[in-house]
Amino acid sequence: MPKHWIKALIAVLVTAHGGVAVAGPESPATQASQTFRDCSDCPEMVAVPAGTFLMGSSAAETTRDLDSTMPRDNIPTARVAFAMEHPQHAVNIGRSFALGKYHVTREEFAAFVRDTGYSIRGGCTLWANHRYEQRVDTGWQNPGFTQTDRDPVVCVSWQDAKAYVAWLNEKLRGQRLMRDDCPYKLPSEAEWEYAARAGTRTARWWGDAVGSGRANCDGCGSRWDKKRPAPVGSFEPNPFGLFEMLGNASEWTEDCWNRKLFRSAG
Repeated sequence: MPKHWIKALIAVLVTAHGGVAVAGPESPATQASQTFRDCSDCPEMVAVPAGTFLMGSSAAETTRDLDSTMPRDNIPTARVAFAMEHPQHAVNIGRSFALGKYHVTREEFAAFVRDTGYSIRGGCTLWANHRYEQRVDTGWQNPGFTQTDRDPVVCVSWQDAKAYVAWLNEKLRGQRLMRDDCPYKLPSEAEWEYAARAGTRTARWWGDAVGSGRANCDGCGSRWDKKRPAPVGSFEPNPFGLFEMLGNASEWTEDCWNRKLFRSAG
């Protein structure tokens, strides 16, 4: 599943991915596509069923995307990135879990900041002109373009994402419906890709071609392309009922970086 084209203008975004009330198939919240919200400030969650999928990109997908969708001056960098998606391999997601229905919004993140007084240092990494740019005069409240409460929160670091998740867990601590003390977490890379593919085997959940109007990216045919992230819910959901899993803004995961793989790819 090539990921280079899904990068939007903003390269950092936290999403609340959790395992809330999804310990087993007997739980009502584990029924596929069922939605729930654990508290008024909590993100709306979608139940994702257990299953098996092929993770990563095939050699044919990599060749096709290098030839057809990648700007020529960015191909050397893209080759390194694509190498990290090989080899394609089977992964089993052995239990159901819940994932945020949308990107975490500015409104949801602002509730966390108000409640905790959490301070975020300025600066944001932007994806512009096919390159990442670090800008110190931006932040989640002023990313460089106008946003509403229904836009995805951007310009947040991995540490900010972890702090947001910890706040969600603290809000729910002690509720009798909780099966453990920390039901929310960031997803693993495998959980994220499994949810993004949503049971499909094509390069994207709607097919192999990028097409038009399916997502927000550089060349996706949306009115937000190369301008700014779209408000959450702007595009059709995937078969699991999850919105904007491809395109719009990038998302944090919990996994450690595989340095050995990166060295061999270079």
